[in-house]
Amino acid sequence: MKELHILIIEDDEDLAKSLELFLGEIAQTTVSYDGFEGQMLGQEGIYDLVVLDLMLPQVNGYDVLKHWRTEDHLSMPVLILTAKDTLDDKVHGFELGADDYLTKPFHREELLMRVKALLKRSGRLGDDNTLTVGPFTVNLSNRVVNVEGKELALNGKGFDLLVYFVQNPDTIITKDQIFDHLWGFESETAISVVEVYMSNLRKKLKQATSLQPIKTLRNVGYMFETEALDEKA
Repeated sequence: MKELHILIIEDDEDLAKSLELFLGEIAQTTVSYDGFEGQMLGQEGIYDLVVLDLMLPQVNGYDVLKHWRTEDHLSMPVLILTAKDTLDDKVHGFELGADDYLTKPFHREELLMRVKALLKRSGRLGDDNTLTVGPFTVNLSNRVVNVEGKELALNGKGFDLLVYFVQNPDTIITKDQIFDHLWGFESETAISVVEVYMSNLRKKLKQATSLQPIKTLRNVGYMFETEALDEKA
């Protein structure tokens, strides 16, 4: 299995050292004690996951995350770890692109569980570098999709679109989120391209299987429903 790299951005040195110690059991760790340095490190694009505090010197965690998602178009999983525990804080974090949110104080075991879950969901943790949801198996190394034993012919952004859904099962994904994730926040491509790729993906699924797990939620977005897969099992 390839070596994993986790970036820890936390200004409490004692806590940062503790995080470094027990996350070091599953990955190589790098620690930064301020937001500006942490943001620069994250831009290197080498990290499989980031544990990010919000109340940081130089640049706060919200701004770091916003810059990564909108300016650098980085998609590595980010787990916010903070003492800010209001609903508004959490909603704001997720709106900016956080993948998970854990408040201090926390249990070591819960943080490890959440980190491992994010690494598995993003395909970064696993000997064969595959994602599996129901009968769908996606090999991220050779970019091959198999469903019910049949290979699904997808390439380019069509493959990336299915991966995005498989990485986020039973989660509402808006058209804007798909566009930003696949084409980039500042792309000059028209957002209508999402509908074109969605239509093409559905056609490919129909050709290969009777399963149609991608549901359209009118005026909201799309969802890859695992319940639809269970019904066919």
